[in-house]
Amino acid sequence: MSEMAPEGPQSPPPVRRRRTVRLRTMLVCLAVVPTVAMGTQVTVTAQRLLAQSAHLRADVEDGERIGVPLVRLMNELQAERATTAARWAGSPVGDGAVRDGRAGTDRAAAEFRKVAGSAGEPGTQGPGQDGGRVGAVAERLDLLDSYRKRADAHSGSAEQVVGYYTGVIDDIIRAYQDEFSHSDDAELAQESRPAVALFSAAEMVARENTALALAGPPRELAATGFSQFLDAVGTHRYLYDTWIVPYLPPAELASYDRLTGSAAWQAKFRIENAVVANHKDTPTGVKLPADVDGWPAAYATFAPQLAALNTERARSVFAHADAKASELETEVYWLIGASGGALLLVTAVVVLTTRSVLRRLSRLHTRTVAIAEETLPEVVARLQRGEPVDTGALPAVRGRQDEVGQITDAFARVVAVSVDGHRQLAAERHGFGLFASGIASRTGNLVSRQLSLTEDLQDTFGHDEALLAQLMRSDQLTVGMRRQIENLLILAGGEIPDPHTDPMRVADLLREAAAEVEDFRRIERQALDEASVQPHVISQISHLLAELLDNATRFSPPRSKVVVRAELVADGLSVEIEDRGPRVSAAGYEAMNERLHSAPPYSVLAENAHRLGLFVVGHLAEQLQARVTLRRSVYGGTAAVVILPGALLAPAAPERKPGAEPAPRARREPGPAAALTPVPTPVHRPAPEADARPAPGVPPAPEADAAPAPAPVPATTRRPLPVRSGDAPAGARPALPERVPQTHLTRQLRGPRAPEPDTGRDTATPEEVADAWADYEEGTKKVEAELRAERP
Repeated sequence: MSEMAPEGPQSPPPVRRRRTVRLRTMLVCLAVVPTVAMGTQVTVTAQRLLAQSAHLRADVEDGERIGVPLVRLMNELQAERATTAARWAGSPVGDGAVRDGRAGTDRAAAEFRKVAGSAGEPGTQGPGQDGGRVGAVAERLDLLDSYRKRADAHSGSAEQVVGYYTGVIDDIIRAYQDEFSHSDDAELAQESRPAVALFSAAEMVARENTALALAGPPRELAATGFSQFLDAVGTHRYLYDTWIVPYLPPAELASYDRLTGSAAWQAKFRIENAVVANHKDTPTGVKLPADVDGWPAAYATFAPQLAALNTERARSVFAHADAKASELETEVYWLIGASGGALLLVTAVVVLTTRSVLRRLSRLHTRTVAIAEETLPEVVARLQRGEPVDTGALPAVRGRQDEVGQITDAFARVVAVSVDGHRQLAAERHGFGLFASGIASRTGNLVSRQLSLTEDLQDTFGHDEALLAQLMRSDQLTVGMRRQIENLLILAGGEIPDPHTDPMRVADLLREAAAEVEDFRRIERQALDEASVQPHVISQISHLLAELLDNATRFSPPRSKVVVRAELVADGLSVEIEDRGPRVSAAGYEAMNERLHSAPPYSVLAENAHRLGLFVVGHLAEQLQARVTLRRSVYGGTAAVVILPGALLAPAAPERKPGAEPAPRARREPGPAAALTPVPTPVHRPAPEADARPAPGVPPAPEADAAPAPAPVPATTRRPLPVRSGDAPAGARPALPERVPQTHLTRQLRGPRAPEPDTGRDTATPEEVADAWADYEEGTKKVEAELRAERP
C-alpha cells in the first residue's frame, strides 16, 4: 500500500531572504567595476600601440636590412637590362662594360640572397613577412645566368631577355610595396605610397631607356617595343603628376623641382615628345627620329638624381616610421602613466568619498542612537513630569539637499512627530490627573464630612457600647475609603499633604499605619530602636506602610499575625513587614518588585486595577527615595523590607515629663494641600477589656484561651472642647482648651487593665490544627472572591 499524502493545506516553502549588501561594499564595487574596465581598456590599447610600434620597428629594421639591397639590386638590374638590350641591338658596348655591369648585379644579388636567407629563417621574419615576394625574387635570380647566356648567344628574342629583367624588377617593386606598405598606420601608408610610386615611375623611365636601347643605331623599334615605350612614357608622367608630386614633403618637392628643371630632364621630355610626335611607321616597325641620339647622355645625367630622390624618399619613410614607433612607445608610456595616475586618483576619490559617506552615516547613526536612547526618553520623561522641554536638544529640519541630509531631516521629522505625540499624551495625562485629583478632592471632602459626623456620633452616643462598636466599624471603613482616595490622588500624580509640624516617633508611626488597616488587631508592632521621622514625610510613610500592612493582612490566614519591625540600620531606618501568606514563586516576586520600582502608564494600571497597592507603594517609595523589596519569608510567607534614607529621620526628641500628654496630631488630608479640605482622623475606640464578651459588630478573637489580648489601638485626636466666652478677658483671644487625662475614656476603660494570661505551651490537638487550616483556606477563598469582585 502506497503512502498517502498528509491531509490539510501544505505549508508554503520558506522564503529566502535576500542577502543585504553593506554600503561600503556597494561603494567599493561601484568604483572597482569602472576602474577595472578602464584598466582593461588601457591594457588593450597599450598592447595594440606596442604591437604597432613593434611592427614599425620591424619595418625599419627590414628596410635597413632588406629594402636597401632590394633598391640597389633593382638599379643594377635596370642598368644590366639596358646594356643587354643595347648589345643585342648592335650598339657599340664593350665587353668590359658588360662584365662590370654583370659584376655589380652579382654583388647586389649576393647581398640580397644573404639578407633574404636570414629573413626566410624561422623567427626572423618581421610582421607581415611570409617570404613570398622576397622568395620569388630569389627564385628569379637563379635564372639570371641562363638568360645572360641567351643574350650572349642571341638565343631567342630580345623581348624574352628584356622581359626576364623586367619581371625581376617588377617582383622587387611588389616586394617593397608589400613589405613596407604600413597598412596598419594610415599616415605612414599615405607617406609610403609616393615612395612606391617613385620606384614604379623610375622603372618606367628605365623601360624607356631599354626600349630606346633596343632601337640601336638604326633607331627602329618593333611595334610591340614602341607600344611599351609609349606606355612607359604615359605611366611615369601620370605617376609623377598624380601620385608623387602632391604627396612629396617640401624638401623632397624642391629636389624634384630641381630635377625636372635640369637640362637633362628637359632633354628627356623633349626626346619623349619627339618620339611620340615624329616617329615613322615602317613595314618592320617604327622609325624613331634623330632626337633619340641625345637620350643616352641625358639619361646618364638625370638617372643618378632620380635614384637619389627615390632613396631619399625611402629613407624618409623609414625615418618617419622609426619616429612613429618612438612616438607610439612614448604614447604608451604616457597612457600607462596617465592611466595609473587616473586609477590612483579614482582610488583616492573612492576611498575619501567612501570614508566621508560612512563617516557621515556613522555620525548620523551615533546621534540617532543617542537621541533614541538618551535624549528622547529624557524628553518623554520630562513631558510626563510636566516640565518644559528644550527643543534645541532635538534634531531640526534644515532642508538639506544631499541624501544623508535628507535622511537626517526625515529622522528629525519622525522625532518631532514622536515628541508632539508624547506631548499630547502628557497633556492628556496631566489633564486626567487634574480630573482625578478633582474627583479625589470632592470625594475627600465627603469623606471628611463623614468622619466628622462619625466623630460627633461617637461623642454623642459613646455611652452605648453596641452603637459605639458599630460606629467604630463605620469609622474604620471610612478610613479605608480615605486611603483609597489618597491612592487615586497618588496615582494621578499628586502628593499627600502632610500637616504635621513636629517629628513623630517610629512607634507612633507604626501605630498610625496599623490603625488605617481594617484588620488592625492582627498586626503586631515592634519598634526596636527609639527614632523619629521628619514631620513633612509622616503621612507618606504612614500611607506606604498602611498599604503594605493591608496587603499582608488580606493575603494571609485570618488568624495569623502580621509582624512589623522597625530598627535603625546603616542606610537609615529599616521597616520589615512579615506575614504567613501563601508561597509566591520567584517570578512572582520579580514581577511585584518591578511594579514597585517603576511608574507604569495608565494602560498597565487599567490592566491591574485590582492590584493598585503595589503601584501606590512604588510611587511613594520614589517620592521618599526609599527602597521597597518583597522576598520570601523564612516562615514561608512574604516579607516586605522598606529602607528609609537617613535624611528622613529627625534628631532624637527630648524626654517628656512623667504624666505629660503627647501633643495632639494634626489631621491628614486626602487631597492636595491647596485643593482639599481637612479630613479628620478616624477615632478608633477599642472594645472594653474588662468584659470578656466582644462588643456587637466586632470580630471575635481567634481563640479565647490562646489568643493574646488585642493590640492597643492608637490614641486619636479629638476635637477641642468649646471655650466659654466668659473665660477669656474682653478683647483677648480665648485660651486654648486643656485636656484632662482619663476624662475622654469610657467607664470600662478608666480602670486598670487586666493582666494578660500566660498562654504557656501550645497544647493544640490535631482537630484544632485542622480547624486552623480550614480557617486559612476560608480566608484565602474570601480574598480571592474579593479580588474577583474588584476586577472590572
